[in-house]
Amino acid sequence: MGNFIDTLNAYKARDPAAPGKLQIFILYPGVHATINHRIAHRLWRWKLRFPARLVANWSRFWTGVEIHPAAKIGKRLVIDHGLGIVIGETTEIGDDVLLYQGVTLGGTGKDQGKRHPTIGNNVLVGAGAKILGPFTVGDNARIAANAVVLKEVPPGSTAVGVPARVVRIDGEQTDFAARVDQIDITDPLAVELAAIKAQLELFEQHCREQGCIKETDHETV
Repeated sequence: MGNFIDTLNAYKARDPAAPGKLQIFILYPGVHATINHRIAHRLWRWKLRFPARLVANWSRFWTGVEIHPAAKIGKRLVIDHGLGIVIGETTEIGDDVLLYQGVTLGGTGKDQGKRHPTIGNNVLVGAGAKILGPFTVGDNARIAANAVVLKEVPPGSTAVGVPARVVRIDGEQTDFAARVDQIDITDPLAVELAAIKAQLELFEQHCREQGCIKETDHETV
């Protein structure tokens, strides 16, 4: 019961539109999807595979969230909106994770055994993001909206783009509410272009000092 109350508190803390706990429990499909998965996962562990899949399929029909009964999910998972979320069989999700709509925690189709990602604690995965493969997304990481992650993401970092690149490693744990931001994320292409521009300016300045570029028309001597 304590874990369930903690989950409701997590929704209340991380969703600015969240009403009271009773309404969250009754109206939020993410809560229903998580409860149904707990039931399906227990049936799966008891080797009752058909009933487990039946509960999972029923949950997908009513909530729009597809979670394989074998997936391992930690405490206080928050599924915001939830529609279109897919969580694969060998996925492992840590505590205090926030998933937005359209997220896929899937495989690439070429791996055997462990085929799906491991998501650390206190991770945010933005809307439409795809994390594909048997690697780890470290604690306190952020995955930007619509990113396609195909390799490991270090703890405390932000991954953005297609394919995703790590653009920042903060190395420290911060308040989760302050980290729920899918907009103010550095564009890795813009960072690279700025670096190239800076190098060209330094090269041009060096050439001027050496007399190999005319000041008037920038023609090479």
